[in-house]
Amino acid sequence: MTDHAQGQLRNDRHLTMAQLLQRIETGKIDTVVVAATDMQGRLQGKRMHARYFADVVVPHGTEGCNYLLAVDVDMNTVDGYAMTSWESGYGDMEFVLDERTIRLLTHLPATAMVQADWVFPDHSPVAPSPRGILRRQLERVAERGWEALAGTELEFIAFDTSYEQAHEQHYRDLTPVNQYNVDYSILGTTRAEPLLRAIRNTMYDAGLDVEAAKGECNFGQHEIGFLYADALTTADNHAVYKTVSKEIAAQQGKAITFMAKYNQREGSSCHIHMSLRGQDGSLVFWDADRGERSALYDHFVAGILATAADFTLLYAPNINSYKRFADGSFAPTAIAWGLDNRTCAVRLVGRGPSARLENRIPGADVNPYLALAAMLAGGLHGIEAELPLEPALEGNAYHSDKPHVPHTMGAARDAFVSSEVVRSALGDEVVDHYANMAAVELAAYDATVTDWELHRGFERL
Repeated sequence: MTDHAQGQLRNDRHLTMAQLLQRIETGKIDTVVVAATDMQGRLQGKRMHARYFADVVVPHGTEGCNYLLAVDVDMNTVDGYAMTSWESGYGDMEFVLDERTIRLLTHLPATAMVQADWVFPDHSPVAPSPRGILRRQLERVAERGWEALAGTELEFIAFDTSYEQAHEQHYRDLTPVNQYNVDYSILGTTRAEPLLRAIRNTMYDAGLDVEAAKGECNFGQHEIGFLYADALTTADNHAVYKTVSKEIAAQQGKAITFMAKYNQREGSSCHIHMSLRGQDGSLVFWDADRGERSALYDHFVAGILATAADFTLLYAPNINSYKRFADGSFAPTAIAWGLDNRTCAVRLVGRGPSARLENRIPGADVNPYLALAAMLAGGLHGIEAELPLEPALEGNAYHSDKPHVPHTMGAARDAFVSSEVVRSALGDEVVDHYANMAAVELAAYDATVTDWELHRGFERL
């Protein structure tokens, strides 16, 4: 099934369906990846023979098991989800192709990709689908005559160790591509340039607008930045980038991790920048006549802050996510905002058309669709309730008396489930679905004997 009424191409590096079919006809494309994003933010789908894609999938669609939105990170079927179970037979979902997302994957021979939404066979929406969750918040924004712009800054750690060898070594004692802090270091990034260059250029070919690569603080840690776009485009690109960068690393005998906290040094973040614009391009977050932030901007930020704890489960969706929240780490602990203050959970930067907020809570393991949806839901709550914005925090937020980001997944799950704002914005079905995802992870973690316990207790206790 294909959604044809979706507007113009995002840029001239994307393909129209007609262009893709023409390349299939001439043999330039022999493989089409059809993919949608699961709860964990991963691309799931199929590799289609191009002729089958053209002859069957485009006119008639393709399906996938609905367990794709009801498994843990190891793809194990788990209990507790209302939409799917052994009792209901694990039926199908249909992939609805979004023609705006057709892109070339130049790191693979003769391959294109198209991203999709999920619907049930009766064409009803799959409420827990991350892309659908973001779409519904964007519809709320559009009803007010606005559009949401966003950019995600995604960090990773790269290793001169293959994924296979990393598995054999139990992910310990791996060799990072840098052996010291290379934050902003040109020499340090040159050491990793074969990998970084391949990712940058492949992503440009795939329709992403690449800004720059820079080193970060942890050993082997880097960030590749991309130009902001409308929120759905940013989320789509984010999901493709995470998958493709891992594929390129594997092709080079290397490995990349997007864990929020790989070791006891600096974690990997995903700072999210966001602003609203009028659908005619007019400014929403800035009062040009007065040369200052608009009242709507302040209400939006106040809403983000007021709901930060409620939505932390979507900003920090894994057990490991919470290891990143540490004092003096550039990851926030205090729910506060400041002007260009990187110790706060929310940092305001820019003036005029560039005025935007930066949410510093999410880590690199975040699902971009869910995090963007949470930010929009929180910000719209602030606007609708006309929440006042507290004074900016000056100085070190780590030493402030501000409320803290939930420090465990259990605390975040409890705040998420009990929030009236969350349930009103997302609906009970979505809230209960992702609360169950958290419960599954918590149960798995609670049942695990960790290396820390063995080292601490095997002989000494």
